Amino acid sequence: MIAILALGSVALAGCAAQEPEAPAKIAQKAPMSAARTLTMEQMCKDEAARRYNTEAQQIQVQGFEAFQGSYEMPGRTGREEGFTCTFDPEGQFLHLSMR
Repeated sequence: MIAILALGSVALAGCAAQEPEAPAKIAQKAPMSAARTLTMEQMCKDEAARRYNTEAQQIQVQGFEAFQGSYEMPGRTGREEGFTCTFDPEGQFLHLSMR
């Protein structure tokens, strides 16, 4: 009886064995070109200048970060008002968030 139970559990264990996992797929994206980054920075400055009713020269962009499939550019106005511009994966302007 014990031999039959042992044989049955071995057979069940074989059925429950998992197939080897497929290699994890890693999203690959082309690096953002310097020219495209500069275009995005200018769009961000123009949008912030319009929103804060100031000139684009008064706007400072303080970085460029990839964030969950999109890009963000934090910045400040000449009056120390913070904002973040958000772009889609292709570099198209999405929105400006005031901070």
